[in-house]
Amino acid sequence: MKDLIIPRNTIQFLQDHGISAKKRYGQNFLIEPRVLKKIIEGAGITKEDTVLEIGPGIGTMTQALCEAAGRVIAVEIDRDMIPLLEENLAGYDNYKIINDDILKVDLGALSKQAFAENAGRFKVVANLPYYITTPIIMGLLEQKLPLESITVMVQKEVAERMQAQPGTKDYGALTLVVQYYTEAEIIANVPSNCFIPRPNVDSAVIRLTLHEERPVQPQDEAKMFRVIKASFAQRRKTLVNGLKNDPALQAEGIDRERIEAAFSQMGLDPNVRGERLTLEEFARLSDLL
Repeated sequence: MKDLIIPRNTIQFLQDHGISAKKRYGQNFLIEPRVLKKIIEGAGITKEDTVLEIGPGIGTMTQALCEAAGRVIAVEIDRDMIPLLEENLAGYDNYKIINDDILKVDLGALSKQAFAENAGRFKVVANLPYYITTPIIMGLLEQKLPLESITVMVQKEVAERMQAQPGTKDYGALTLVVQYYTEAEIIANVPSNCFIPRPNVDSAVIRLTLHEERPVQPQDEAKMFRVIKASFAQRRKTLVNGLKNDPALQAEGIDRERIEAAFSQMGLDPNVRGERLTLEEFARLSDLL
């Protein structure tokens, strides 16, 4: 078993097995020990934890997780990686590998199984493929899994969107979903030279700590998220027009008159855009609508 975080070991392993990264899966192999250490420490992994790792690849981070956690569940979509993972995890007995697409896995059932096998805290740690980062994050949060935290490596601009402030270009629907469910903190910036092959963009590690209590309490959570989604579907339009033109809201009988009446009650400028509203204001707006 090789310590894969050492660059020469990763390069040798890839060469010995004739492996090249597959673009369709967004594969990039981490080769920077300091970054790996920041991820494990930032996630606060202990032997009390069961960790879900998404996209383990050849097992570089999986090895470190098996050292630190009580139990590791690794979900890998690429079947060619499974025997390589098994090879690199041969010295451990506290892991389970699932060959599947994380977007198709029943995460609710998986979390129940995780607790049955290893009682304690449930955390997600991953180096996420850039092309499906947002669907994965949204899926983890919206399924309301019994998670304590999600610590992931993502494209730097996506991490910045997750903790953006109202009125900025990065502020949007993802920001608000993350803010509703978690406290977001970027714990490391990761330059592109920390990977093989080297990606075209820099990355960041962000920790999302799940709230024990939501920061707002909308009357209808699903309605609030429909309003948020409609507000950013066409960013250049005013919020009134964005909401008025949304088919889902139209189907509920929400028209311009009703929207403008809600704006009046809230004291909002009729020409305001969605990027100006806080989470609290979106919750109130959805209640009024």
